[in-house]
Amino acid sequence: MEGVHPVRRALTAATAALTLTTAGTMLAGTPGQAAPTGWGRPVVTAAPQPGAPGLGDTYFPDYGNGGYDVEHYDVRLRYDPATDLLTGTTTILATATEDLSTFNLDFLLDVESVRVNGWAATTSTAGAHELVVTPARTVTRGQQLTIVVRYSGVPSETLVGGYTGWTRTDDGALAVNEPESAWWWFPSNDHPLDKATYDISVSVPTGVEVISNGVQPRPPAAEAGNRTRWIWRTTTPTATYLAFMAIGQYDIVTDTTPGGQPVINAYSTSLGALGPAARASIERTAEIVDWESGIFGPYPFEAQGGVAGPVDGISFALETQTRPVYGPGFWRRGANTYVVAHENAHQWFGDSVSVAEWRNIWLNEGFASYAEWLWSEEQGEGTAQEVFDFTYASYPADDEFWQVLPGDPGAARVFDNAVYDRGAMTLHQLRLAVGDDAFFEILPAWTAEHRYGNATIEQFQALAERISGLDLDDLFTTWLFTAGRPDVASVARKAAAPTEPKSWAKIREAHDLMSH
Repeated sequence: MEGVHPVRRALTAATAALTLTTAGTMLAGTPGQAAPTGWGRPVVTAAPQPGAPGLGDTYFPDYGNGGYDVEHYDVRLRYDPATDLLTGTTTILATATEDLSTFNLDFLLDVESVRVNGWAATTSTAGAHELVVTPARTVTRGQQLTIVVRYSGVPSETLVGGYTGWTRTDDGALAVNEPESAWWWFPSNDHPLDKATYDISVSVPTGVEVISNGVQPRPPAAEAGNRTRWIWRTTTPTATYLAFMAIGQYDIVTDTTPGGQPVINAYSTSLGALGPAARASIERTAEIVDWESGIFGPYPFEAQGGVAGPVDGISFALETQTRPVYGPGFWRRGANTYVVAHENAHQWFGDSVSVAEWRNIWLNEGFASYAEWLWSEEQGEGTAQEVFDFTYASYPADDEFWQVLPGDPGAARVFDNAVYDRGAMTLHQLRLAVGDDAFFEILPAWTAEHRYGNATIEQFQALAERISGLDLDDLFTTWLFTAGRPDVASVARKAAAPTEPKSWAKIREAHDLMSH
């Protein structure tokens, strides 16, 4: 529905003390008050419109939806590993940001019913992942919405272009992926611009574990039918792709930090000989988070930890909020704290400060990759300059690597190696340009200024220029937005073969696996 319609009503002396709202409702006025501007003329109001089927992201224009803002998701599920059948009810608490005749949710499974503020709504589908909801009553701007969606399906068999973001495993499943994963297990406004808090409750056969974000408000509870319900709660704003579930056979290790924050780690029992390396890495999470807090600012969330996924699970790692999930490949050469440093740096860069659009992915991956270089310095396994020199020399000038622009890689290359490696190189060049004092002031200033929000590369450049007092346009243009290998005059690079830092193999391995 488009356009406007006139609200025409003859005003008589008996109604002269009434005012007309934008929705066309008559409200009693105060006797003796001056009439509002335009009183006595027809009032034209916009008709309720369908909410936009996307937020207009440059790379993924149909991700997310317009017309409402979500505050909270209550996701209540029942899952059976033997059949991969998922049934559930998700309750979405939201606020309308415009008058709506319909609105969309990003979702793929079969929908049994939808209710909006208790009234049954009708639904249809559009595009690859759009659930179109038509409420029984028009939604008005500013209205509080309670949207209840009941659904079921087999996520591993629910495909978009032959692809599923849900990984079925021998003993369960992983709802872990980027940039989309929510479509396969809960209806949502799937874009980092609309963050929310979560309650995630999952019923599984007794003996199966469920790990998710945040904290457990109560221990797992027995249910009828030899089942157990696991409940997790996230109390800080979370983007939809950062919510996750790991379901299967896991050993769970709990602890607290010296400051009393919960640390919850989980290890798939299928890891076998890889298990000790996973534990030797993930059990250092609290140490690494504490170290990163000294560089990036206070840790932004209510809990921390990690999940070592099963051998038949994912081939990458993801910075799922409060508790990253790691594929088994990261432990094949032994302990790997570099990937732990990377994924936990994302808790600041990507999770707390999220991209305003996916083209800004450098703000996530370049910063997390540079955190590995800083961790290498901290561990005495190679300075950031040594890692820079070796990384730079690893890509010949004619390598396709130098043709990908980290500041605008394109939708098909958001996880290209250049976003990680050239992205980290950009930050090192920034550090050299502004000096350590300014550089290590810029990082916590950035995470504080945009805490729990969204940001752009342009905003980061402006902050760096404000703190350093330098014009950095040439630096950012050259390293982020210009194809070709930038010329770097460094003593280390003049050597025929820069010395390989001890950290290089782990950093390279981490990036090869994470580029999914």
